[in-house]
Amino acid sequence: MKNSPLPDSSASGPDSELHEVIRRRAEEIYIRSGRVPGRDVENWAQAEQEIQRATAGAGRRKAVVVRVNGVQYFGEYRPEACDGYRPGEFGKGNFVPVRFAGNKMFVKRPNGKELETTIVKKIG
Repeated sequence: MKNSPLPDSSASGPDSELHEVIRRRAEEIYIRSGRVPGRDVENWAQAEQEIQRATAGAGRRKAVVVRVNGVQYFGEYRPEACDGYRPGEFGKGNFVPVRFAGNKMFVKRPNGKELETTIVKKIG
């Protein structure tokens, strides 16, 4: 049996799913970097860091604030589902077309696309 510095892949459950995602990413790194032998630990560490960064950002929400008829609306959105929206697209104090549907607020972006948000707070 070969001794490996990499984690054991025989476990089952959520940790094994994460292990498999990291293993696949490490393999992609190995292939992309020219299949250089002896870099298993480095490839694994890089894959682990990339996956941890990606999962740490998942679920985080951002907000956009819009004032309509004296009322401030705070609309949260998920960065990974905002179709490329970047904070700062709307200039402070600029006119921005907005439409509402239930607890949703749709803000028209300069490129013509809409940023869909969930209203989490109203002031005014």
